[in-house]
Amino acid sequence: MTTTYDPYNPKYLLESDLREELTRVFDLCHGCRMCLHYCGSFPLLFDYIDAHDGDAEKLSSAEQDAVVDECFQCKICYVKCPYIPPHEWDLDFPRLMMRANAVKTYNKKKPLIEYVTDQALARTDLVGTVSSALAPIANKAIADNQGPIRKTMDTLAGISSKRLLPPYAKVRFRHWFKKRIRPFVENRRAKVSVYPTCFIDYMAPEIGKDLVRVYEHNGIECSLPDGVSCCGAPWLHEGNVEKFEQVAMKNVKALAKAVDEGKDVVIAQPTCAYVVKKDYPIYVKDEDAKRVSERTYDASEYLFRIHKQLGGLKDDFSGEIPQEITYHSACHLQAQNAGIKGRDLIKLLGTKVNLVAKCSGIDGTWGYRKENYDSSKKISAALGVALEKTGCETFVGDCHLANTAIYEETLHKVEHPLSVLARAYGIPRE
Repeated sequence: MTTTYDPYNPKYLLESDLREELTRVFDLCHGCRMCLHYCGSFPLLFDYIDAHDGDAEKLSSAEQDAVVDECFQCKICYVKCPYIPPHEWDLDFPRLMMRANAVKTYNKKKPLIEYVTDQALARTDLVGTVSSALAPIANKAIADNQGPIRKTMDTLAGISSKRLLPPYAKVRFRHWFKKRIRPFVENRRAKVSVYPTCFIDYMAPEIGKDLVRVYEHNGIECSLPDGVSCCGAPWLHEGNVEKFEQVAMKNVKALAKAVDEGKDVVIAQPTCAYVVKKDYPIYVKDEDAKRVSERTYDASEYLFRIHKQLGGLKDDFSGEIPQEITYHSACHLQAQNAGIKGRDLIKLLGTKVNLVAKCSGIDGTWGYRKENYDSSKKISAALGVALEKTGCETFVGDCHLANTAIYEETLHKVEHPLSVLARAYGIPRE
């Protein structure tokens, strides 16, 4: 790793070194321009350099920072970039942007409101625990965009009152799992530890339930890891490296125990799966992080792997099978470079699948911030138009964050691929 991407390099938090690297990378990007349409960072960057007659060295610190602020860590520029490591130019734009946020946080240059927003968005377990316990009241409050709670969140915490927020479940996934009558798994083919992360645990337990029941139906024994919390993505993307490392080390220790018991780790939220696979080995420098990374899979990816390697999934589809669906390929799934396995699972049903691969503009917590609302909505609106153009009214996607943005744009409820599979097996909703 170079200085740019290695958080343990002594120059990583040195602002002068960062500014030199921003200049180098911005000059390379300006000469390429392949990423013009991926996010707001690139057109802004190109306009700035063009205004300086093509000289990236003339960019001010404020102009560089404005480009950084437009990056929402979708990772798509990295997926498409021809100059990523091991190319001699060694370009990783998303990690450079994360470094810039880390330097800003380290030097305490964030305004107070931005700091408060960081804290509000990153403490997902605290907010999730309270909101789930008060689900009927909390959901009514956050659903009212013009109500006092949302206005207060907007003014004091910097969370846009205009943005639709996912509701909280009254019964957490973890509580459901522990109280349920666990069936005997016949002809067991694998064992997994389901890491629900905050999205499935607090907001979308129905996805976790369908995951468990579809897995068990196909001979995959499920358990939950003890001692895990939110994956820490908000801390990382906000630039709080110290806090992210604390969370990552705690989770790695818990997940490594599951791996030691012969279990693979499955995660049903693309952002969280990406963090465990790609970020934990960088910020937690031990063999446990590497082992956990190698044994972690997206939930759809793992099930399709079982299908291909262990004799196929059961085909006793006695329930509802859609004739046609439109599948949204989430950015952080593409960034895992594992293929579009949610789509491939649905194709096993004989269903016609339309594919749309556009960003939702949420990307972790970026799209919930008040200052990013207008930019985020332009991106999610374009996604909504692309989905509607397929002429299909059944939308499917693996990312709960993106699915919420899609619902906001189209008013179509979006199903997870494993939920579609559950209904096809005749497994009822709870």
